Amino acid sequence: MTRHKILTLLAVFPAAGAWGAPPAATGAAPNVLHHAHSPLAIAMFLAFVAATLFITRWAARKNHGVADHYAAGGKITGAQNGWAIAGDYMSAASLLGISSLVFSNGYDGLIYSIGFLASWPIILALIAEPLRNLGRFTFADVVSYRLRQRPVRTFSAISSLVIVLLYLVSQMVGAGKLVELLFGVQYLPAVIGVGVLMVVYVFFGGMLATTWIQIIKAVLLLSGCAFMAFMVLRRFAFNPDALFAAAVQIHARHDAIMRPGGLVHDPISAVSLGLALIFGTAGLPHILMRFFTVADVKQARKSILHATGIVGCGYALIVVIGFGTIALVASDPAYHNPDGTLMGGVNMVAIHLAHAVGGNFFLGFICAVTFSTILAVVSGLTLAGASAVSHDLYANALREGRATDREELMVSRATTVVLGILATLLTIAFEKQYIAFIVSLVFSIAASSTFPVLLLSIYWRGLTTRGAVVGGTLGLLTAVVLTVLSPTVWVQVLHHSHAIYPYEYPALFSMIVAFAGIWLFSVTDRSQAAKRERALFREQLVKCETGIRASIATNQ
Repeated sequence: MTRHKILTLLAVFPAAGAWGAPPAATGAAPNVLHHAHSPLAIAMFLAFVAATLFITRWAARKNHGVADHYAAGGKITGAQNGWAIAGDYMSAASLLGISSLVFSNGYDGLIYSIGFLASWPIILALIAEPLRNLGRFTFADVVSYRLRQRPVRTFSAISSLVIVLLYLVSQMVGAGKLVELLFGVQYLPAVIGVGVLMVVYVFFGGMLATTWIQIIKAVLLLSGCAFMAFMVLRRFAFNPDALFAAAVQIHARHDAIMRPGGLVHDPISAVSLGLALIFGTAGLPHILMRFFTVADVKQARKSILHATGIVGCGYALIVVIGFGTIALVASDPAYHNPDGTLMGGVNMVAIHLAHAVGGNFFLGFICAVTFSTILAVVSGLTLAGASAVSHDLYANALREGRATDREELMVSRATTVVLGILATLLTIAFEKQYIAFIVSLVFSIAASSTFPVLLLSIYWRGLTTRGAVVGGTLGLLTAVVLTVLSPTVWVQVLHHSHAIYPYEYPALFSMIVAFAGIWLFSVTDRSQAAKRERALFREQLVKCETGIRASIATNQ
């Protein structure tokens, strides 16, 4: 059976799963929003899925080698890449996650949107140009430019896989809940369906399909958010003060939701979360990969400028949407179960708002756009994880650059399937977690492992392979361990009475550990390999600043 026939068959998969599901019985599991079962909403949802599969089929015909699969052949323009980056970045954590945090905590929930937006100047000033000049497909190409290939690429691949898997979970939890809400199917088959679609997009379409799905869904998501914000303000005569006053009156914490302290309770947690959100973006593998899809540094800079403006507009709209969920959904019994809990859970509050302001038609539109948003993001993440294994681990660390394009592509596609299975299993385990909390953990790990190593490999002559690998690994482990020992996991998940680590976010300490470890294990490295790596810094600097590669000795 050809790949095109397989794609055609899979286009009907979500429909089969939805229409074949038994209707929910009265008084059964409450995670079903009955007005979401509108044929109009379902038809629109399925039309969007079919359209994305059509794009994947088109891209599959142009996906001939590793350059096409990983970086769309470098043929994406700066403006297109900016929209694609915005589409990658404005994920389920943006619309679903931040709106749910504002719904629960008010003003403090906006710290995520501010932190996300503040990261882009860091990337523009420090990362974008050197990354494009030094790398080919992954950020490990940059880190290993003058360092030893095997240990550095192994660390980079492990760090990327940890980040990718956790970020995949955050997106797929939202997608599973969305399908469960819209179709009335159970969470398990919903998540499996999402996993299958994710694998199909990456397996066949590669970066080209992922890019165009991201562009289209970014345009639709921004349009949907603009309409939703417009309709919310229209309910309050376009007076934001009236909207905030209504939210204060309805919310259980009343005027406390307009003051800080509802979500982040102490200065250390606030600083840790801010550091994670600002610097973590510069360490996300699927974001860094996007700079290799453009032709040159000029287009890379344009990508960031376009993405910053688009993302800024999106997050400004989410401020209105977040408080609109309090004012229009919190007190409406139509969106609550008999026990008073919100149908579908708090992560679905923005979906309820879409129905409240636009009825079934707009509900179907937002569900479809949100689902395509999640699928685009998980496709980019899966591609980043697969490239870490196939390009960094297999082709360069194990085969030492001797692997053929065909072999590398086969390993990438096999990894895609494995990642899809692992992400599905983890998503089932993380069903009850806040989407935004999982994202904060991902950003903490990226800020504590990938980002310090990438930054110092570009700007610090003294960095050595030993420092990069040991320091980066210490940062990664510290972020994970402190998260497990924090109140969110140690008390709320594992049900211990007191948390060993008293703060919710680890980035402040894990970033210190990472940078200190990198510095200490680099300056104490007196090996001949370390001397050669330091000597190669000038050669790297020429390439980093000009894009011109001088003759450089091998450093395998």
